[in-house]
Amino acid sequence: MTRDTPELVTAGETMALLSPPEPGPLRHARSLDLRVGGAESNLAIGAARLGVRAAWIGRVGDDELGRLVRSTLAGEGVDVSHAVTDPAAPTGLMLKERRAAGVTRVTYYRAGSAGSRLEPADIDPELIASARVLHVTGITPALSESARDAVRLAVEAARAAGVAVSVDFNYRARLWPADAAAKELRRLAEAADVLFATEDEARLVVDAPGAEGLAGALSALGPAEVLIKRGGRGAVAYAQGTVHEVPPYPVDVVDPVGAGDAFGAAYLAELVRGRPVPERLRTAALAGALAVTVPGDWEGLPTRDDLDLIAGGDVRR
Repeated sequence: MTRDTPELVTAGETMALLSPPEPGPLRHARSLDLRVGGAESNLAIGAARLGVRAAWIGRVGDDELGRLVRSTLAGEGVDVSHAVTDPAAPTGLMLKERRAAGVTRVTYYRAGSAGSRLEPADIDPELIASARVLHVTGITPALSESARDAVRLAVEAARAAGVAVSVDFNYRARLWPADAAAKELRRLAEAADVLFATEDEARLVVDAPGAEGLAGALSALGPAEVLIKRGGRGAVAYAQGTVHEVPPYPVDVVDPVGAGDAFGAAYLAELVRGRPVPERLRTAALAGALAVTVPGDWEGLPTRDDLDLIAGGDVRR
């Protein structure tokens, strides 16, 4: 392994993002800020800011928005050399409306987009085999049959190479019905080493009372570590048969989008560093809290210095 070899590889959809600078109905906005966003790339940025070498595999159009995605991720230290430029499809677009402080509504324009055309040929098994962790979500398999097959291939490549597989359910009801999602999410859970889900997402796959029960039931499918994200109520982890819990850090929520990606990025960053589960949880909870204090899907993701500043030394360097 060289100094440039990624420690974390993730694959999925990233889109251009338009959002008004102030809260309120989108129809009254007189200007829109242009950014990028996507669950997998958000996590890659979060991991990179915490000192992890991260790479993103995805597709963008041969257009200005695709070039924006590439330059933004590269500027945040994420390796985009394995991303594909698709000349036959545009980069996807999402509109994010902040209806009020802490309340958002997102509309997607992704049908036929480059990101939805991700396919197995885009996946580099050697890149995945060189990493410590592969991270995928339940969003990408819902985009198209080829995207689903690409995720499956990536997971198979990781397992064959002994690379840890991280999965975030990230269920999107607009993309597929619950019964179809449940089947694929269960498949991903059975292949995962680390699994992230909300309580509602967990209940698509298993039936158990409470966060601890859900975590235990998901763990029985195969993952060594299951993280149940509970938003403003903190998080619960079930790791190697032991339950761990972390309370939330109280913050003023400006934009809740991206909190789960921040949580996952920090947890995996600490996993790569060899930190114990309780420390991973504390760092993840703090990162998730910091992420929602500013507008944007990834702009509030913390660095190590940010964590130390806010936690007063609670999170070790």
